[in-house]
Order: sequence, then structure tokens, then C-alpha cells
Amino acid sequence: MAIAKAERLMNLALCLLGTRRPLTKRELRTSIEAYLEAGSDDAFNRMFERDKDDLRELGLVIDTVENLEGEAAYQARRDLNRLPAITLDPAEAAALGVAAKVWQQARLAGAASGALQKLRAAGMPLADDPYGGYGSLEPRIPAHEAAFEPLMLACRDRRPVVFEYRRSNSPHPQKRQVEPWILECWRGHWYLAGWDRDRRAERVFRLSRITGPVRSRAGAYTAEVPDQVRVRETVERWAGESATATARIRLRRGAGYPLRARAGEVRDLGDGWEELEIPYGHGLDAWLVEFGPDVVVLEPAELRADVVDRLRAVAKG
Repeated sequence: MAIAKAERLMNLALCLLGTRRPLTKRELRTSIEAYLEAGSDDAFNRMFERDKDDLRELGLVIDTVENLEGEAAYQARRDLNRLPAITLDPAEAAALGVAAKVWQQARLAGAASGALQKLRAAGMPLADDPYGGYGSLEPRIPAHEAAFEPLMLACRDRRPVVFEYRRSNSPHPQKRQVEPWILECWRGHWYLAGWDRDRRAERVFRLSRITGPVRSRAGAYTAEVPDQVRVRETVERWAGESATATARIRLRRGAGYPLRARAGEVRDLGDGWEELEIPYGHGLDAWLVEFGPDVVVLEPAELRADVVDRLRAVAKG
């Protein structure tokens, strides 16, 4: 939402909530600067009707009555627009404290801290240490990617986006037009799930592979948003997390710690190399390519061929 429109809606909401009697459109026009600059009466009427509909869609209850002159007048009564009292049990208060600390590394840290301060001011019993004396074991969700905040807002507002995306087997990024659904963090990496307009299919994108700015686009979504979007299951499937087969790889000593964490067996080969057995499933080739010269696939043969093909594609680029 543009800042000018958001400010106009806020001013209209404040006027409707603050008045002691219903106000006509004429009175509202003289009270809000943006309406005075609307120009013609037709332009103002269209702007006002859109704003009124937007406020109602956002949940503001606006009454329409007739004044003594028979003109339509509007008011948002406070008793109809007051939120119920907030009550939290100790477990819920602790969960909020944990959630606020999760965002300490993100740009949402200020908003999270402000929300907790308001709850404390309202009398909510929020503990300073929600971990029961284990404050050093605080959760962290890193959100350093520049794409995180614009994508989070696009998911919230249901706005299509455009960005440049570099696949693991390609040295050059490609333009993607996406209808974003949800962001999820898995194993220290953020992923976006959404509808890829060009490929006309659901896709999952790793935020660290988005290059350049994320640009919003006007217009509605063209695909229906699913009730449930399982980002982790999709990424796990691509990375071979749900695999039943195994692969044998050579790994340079001191490298590839994520691979070591999944290894079922590790053997020292000497000369600075080790042999690992790891789960094998769809997408493992793309993951192994990221480790470059530190990994050599031994078997199965089809996995080795897929990794070689991806490396050749990168070299040609």
C-alpha cells in the first residue's frame, strides 16, 4: 500500500472514530487534507468510496445514517470497534517472549520489542527470561538476506513480485515472476514458496540465491493459494532427506559439515580425504554441487553423472 494512501486511510479512520456525531462527506472533505487536494467532486467521491470500502475490509465498523438535512453521514463508534481485553496464561506469555527474541537478528527486532513493551504496559505478565534460567539457549533465526523483508511483506499483502534467481547449476541468474505464498526457515536457510507464473507451477526458492532487488507488481494472483504449503517437505525431498537409498562420496577432511551430519558411516581414506555414506534422494546432485571440489561422488553412477552434468553446465557459463 502506498504511503500516501495509508496516511489518508488513517486520517479518515481517526476522523470517524474521534467524532461525537456522524459526519457528512462534505465535512470529511474539509477535515482531511488529501481530500481537499482531490480536485473535482467526482474524483473526491470515488476516492472516498474506495477508502470507506477499504476500511470496512480491514475490519472497521462504519455506521451510515441520515442527518436532519437528509444527507448521508458516517461514524465509527468506539464501542463497536474496541478490541476485547487481552489475557495471556504463563505459557502463552513465555511463547511471546521466545518469539520476540527469535527476531533479534532481523529488521523486525524493533517492532517485536515494541509489541512486548505495550503488552507489559497493559499488565501482561511477560517474563524477562522465558527459558526458565537457560537464557544462553536462545533461538536464532538469521534473516540477513536483503530479499527477506520485501518478500515477507509481499506474502502478507498478496502482491506478485519479480526478482533475479540463480539456480545451483547455473552461473547466471534468471528473471522469475512469482506469486509469493509463504516464507519458512529450514536448517539456517530461508525459503520462499509460491506460484511461478512463467513455469505455471509451484516452486520453492532459496533466498540466498536471489540476486538484486525484489520488485512488487500490481494485480491480483492468478493461482489459488493452497490451504497448506509444506515448504520443508519440498526442500527435504529435493535434498534427499526422505530418501531410502544411500550414496557413497569422497569428502575432503575439514569440509562439508552438513554432509557429515547426515552420514551413516565415515571411513578415513588418507591423503586428507574421507569416504561417507549419505541418504540419496531427488535433488541431492544439486546440493553436492555446492561443495565444489571438496566432494567426489563414487556411487551410484546416475548421481555421479548428474553432478558432472551440473558442473559442466556451470563451467560453460
